[in-house]
Amino acid sequence: MKHWQIDQMDWAAFDATKVNPDILALVKAASVVERNARDYTHYLQNVFHDDSGFSDAAENWAEEEVQHGDALGKWAMLADPEWNYEDAFNRYREAYKIDTEVSSSIRGSRTGELIARCMVETGTSSFYTALADATEEPVLKAVCKQIAADEYRHFKLFYDNMHRYLEREKLGRWFRLRIALSRVMESEDDELATAYYITNSSGVQRYDHKSCIAAYMARALSFYRQKHLDRVTAMILKTSGLTPHSRMQRWLAKGLHALISWKQKSFARQLLQQS
Repeated sequence: MKHWQIDQMDWAAFDATKVNPDILALVKAASVVERNARDYTHYLQNVFHDDSGFSDAAENWAEEEVQHGDALGKWAMLADPEWNYEDAFNRYREAYKIDTEVSSSIRGSRTGELIARCMVETGTSSFYTALADATEEPVLKAVCKQIAADEYRHFKLFYDNMHRYLEREKLGRWFRLRIALSRVMESEDDELATAYYITNSSGVQRYDHKSCIAAYMARALSFYRQKHLDRVTAMILKTSGLTPHSRMQRWLAKGLHALISWKQKSFARQLLQQS
């Protein structure tokens, strides 16, 4: 069951004067990525082909993710009436595809797969929390808060199932941490870069991964604050079986904040050099 419906949002409260163009660009990209969740469900159902309970949960997860895309797409069309969400999604589907026809996880185990999914939900929960804190547009703020809450519940879904499989597969804490961190590093892959290109370019220029990921990351990373990264690192350590609120977590959070600040400035310099 969905925890909220798009029609329940107060769309009449939309205030065009409070739309931040950088946030709009990110929302457009996020809308098509969220809408594409059914492909990931197909992949997960193949990996967990003999686990009907998890397969059903993955179906429900996908429906909520699609709703996230639809809500973000509706908001983006209010903010930019010339932009078409459905058309952008169809073009994204043509441009970016994942291999869903698998029989086992690309992470090496089912526990590893669920760790990776925990990291995705950690990232999205923190991302939408950061956008909700940054935007002054009331409808987007409300939508992002709802999505962030959903993503945290999705984290718990994958986390609980991870522990179920951990009893069989016995992955050590540091091995789990390595899987978690490797998935976090994949945020700069083609998924987000392609989404940004499809939803924000005129189509005249050709797709270039380096410039598109720089355009996306320079904007996205600028909205993270220390409090968002405190929660991210706590969730990473919790997933890995390490103490989430500890001296290590505080050290990691400060280090992550410094790294993100450096990367954001680096991506911003790339954009200036390309302009």
